Amino acid sequence: MKFTYKTHRTCSRSIDIELEDGIVKSVRFNGGCSGNTQGIAALVEGMKAEDVIARCRNIDCNGRGTSCPDQLAIALEQALQNN
Repeated sequence: MKFTYKTHRTCSRSIDIELEDGIVKSVRFNGGCSGNTQGIAALVEGMKAEDVIARCRNIDCNGRGTSCPDQLAIALEQALQNN
């Protein structure tokens, strides 16, 4: 399943995600801090979506109440609920 999630309150504008049987196959952040978002994407590929959610949920960036990793977790939660 491929989908795009529009992020909120982060420098990245959206996240393109591909899931297969609950496993993260690919992640691409559009916008944001290039090195950090590429690093997050590389680290989570091949992981269970549930594990990514557990590790990334509620990470805060500069008091925004969210972050790119947190937005990824939210996107994955929605994907799993809608699947």
